[in-house]
Amino acid sequence: MNLKHYSYLNSNDYHNYEFYSDGPKGRIRKLVIFTRISEEEPHVYNLAFGDAHPLSGQLDDSVVSNNEDRDTVLVTVAQTIVDFCNHHGNHYIYAEGSTASRTRLYQISISNLWQYISADFEVYGLKNDQWYNFRPNTINYEAFLVQRK
Repeated sequence: MNLKHYSYLNSNDYHNYEFYSDGPKGRIRKLVIFTRISEEEPHVYNLAFGDAHPLSGQLDDSVVSNNEDRDTVLVTVAQTIVDFCNHHGNHYIYAEGSTASRTRLYQISISNLWQYISADFEVYGLKNDQWYNFRPNTINYEAFLVQRK
């Protein structure tokens, strides 16, 4: 994906990433954390994403920073998925917003970037406890699974 994104740093084990959002509200530290949530093969990793809390430094996925760079931020998160897969293999990545509206925002972003994402990744959407092949601009999904092809 050769789209505008922020530079990011990763931990030595490629599970934790950080970058900075730059916009009218200043420079905001963002975190992306991959945590394995299944022991059996194929492994599934949860993708957690949000702002770093200004005091604790812990990930806070409830903040609405509105720094007017949403697309750049979400492309950067997508780049961390690519980097994670480059180092850990083609496991499933599970993503769900902390609210229904955030999940919808993720779906809109996946749809907008579909030509880039679908070239390298299989994407599934969860609806009523069933996984379906992701179809842009159709169903409102409740969560997503991605796996590199």
